[in-house]
Amino acid sequence: MDFNLLRESAASNTWGALWPELGLGSLALLLLLLEAVLPPRAHRHLGAVSILGQLLLLAGLALGGSRPAPHQAFNGLIGFTEHTGLFRVFFILSSLLATILAQVALARQKLPRTEFHHIVLVVSAAALLLVESRNFILLFVTLETMTIGLYILVSYFRSNPRTLEAGLKYLIMGSLSSALLLFGTVLLYGAAGNPALDGHTAQPMQFGELNRFLAANPDGFLCAAGIVLVLSGLAFKIGGFPFQIWIPDVYEGAPTPVTALLAVTSKAAGFIVLVELVRVFEPFHWLVEPVLTAMAVATVLFGNLAALKQHNVKRLIGLSGVSHAGFLLLGVASLETVPQAAGAVYFYLFVYLIASYAVFGVMTVLAGVDDTRQDLADYGGLAKESPFLAGILACGLGSLAGIPPLAGFMGKLFVFVAAFKAGHYGLLLAAVVGVVISIYYYFGWIRMAYFSDEAAAAPGGPTRAVAAAGPTLKFTLALLAAASIVLGFYQSGLGRLVAGL
Repeated sequence: MDFNLLRESAASNTWGALWPELGLGSLALLLLLLEAVLPPRAHRHLGAVSILGQLLLLAGLALGGSRPAPHQAFNGLIGFTEHTGLFRVFFILSSLLATILAQVALARQKLPRTEFHHIVLVVSAAALLLVESRNFILLFVTLETMTIGLYILVSYFRSNPRTLEAGLKYLIMGSLSSALLLFGTVLLYGAAGNPALDGHTAQPMQFGELNRFLAANPDGFLCAAGIVLVLSGLAFKIGGFPFQIWIPDVYEGAPTPVTALLAVTSKAAGFIVLVELVRVFEPFHWLVEPVLTAMAVATVLFGNLAALKQHNVKRLIGLSGVSHAGFLLLGVASLETVPQAAGAVYFYLFVYLIASYAVFGVMTVLAGVDDTRQDLADYGGLAKESPFLAGILACGLGSLAGIPPLAGFMGKLFVFVAAFKAGHYGLLLAAVVGVVISIYYYFGWIRMAYFSDEAAAAPGGPTRAVAAAGPTLKFTLALLAAASIVLGFYQSGLGRLVAGL
């Protein structure tokens, strides 16, 4: 046994660099421990413990722990970049906001609460490790950990048949996407580890080693097939055409806080990994760029056209999320020519988080016990009953639509500039058409809230539970709306992501 090799491997295990991920895991275990030792009447306060713990983690990141020096650790399994701190803030913030929304949604259900908050923390920790992965083995393990947690969360309101249906559909489609990703990984492993091929490597699952092998074999059939399958597996996660078929049903059936987590955390993790893999697959740009370009055009047009006829707002927000995946793919498809496009993608994800959680916050407040039944008509007269919630909704939807001076406008502008510099003029035209189409259904939702007195009276449907928006949620929604406005005028630190565009 080579003890020197073991010592070298152990020396690269810098556990301290993973303190946010370990913090999320420890907080998740703490919730279970407190549930076991505290009396049942105290369990309802464990959501507040989760919120407080995540706020402490964000404070730690803000005080300087958010910027690890770029390096690889754990024998190349994990890689830290100059954007790692940004990703950590993003995923912990998404987890925190989902937990705040869950406090409102779970109060209407006779279901365990601690387990919900526990799984949200585990999913977020897995998402962080996923975007830091630099090895296909760790990528697959962390991706499945995140996805299995989401399987449980999607069907968490198990007394609702639509929720159980959504959980089953997500399980089936998620398993298919995992199979495609794994099959593609196996093909790349077999090709890169074949000593008969030029550039073969003893570590074919390491991103860096695989990149060098692909550079030595830029036209290998097995490599091309593996790359297409890996991209297809990731397309399921981000909701890219033609792998978006699961989104409307799953978004409708899932609890609203889980829908928000799917729309933001799962999508963002998929795109950050996709950006990294596009760099790994750079020797096959002749294949990757056309595939991503075609996917972007189809995704933008399908998402926006399909959303036009939707009356259930959860399905509408799901299909609009498909269109946003298409806009993000503009930046990813431009990476080879415009490296700053990665920054545009990251900026877009941040403004998408802010706008999405503002909208989902209002949806959570207005949802009834059966929160799968949320129609546009339920928002009739909202501005008269609660100008505050109507204003938050308008701000969030306006940002998603890309209306200036909200942050969503700047997010779209940056990815459009990247696509223009990369010469993707046809793709840019399709994206502009998509923006024009999206204004119709986003402003239709706003019009219902401000200019319609129609109110839903369906039995068991959503109610005007405006009082359910406690001070914590109201304060959070106000901060999100303010952030969307401020980022529209002043990008500050986030603006450095797109410097040079």
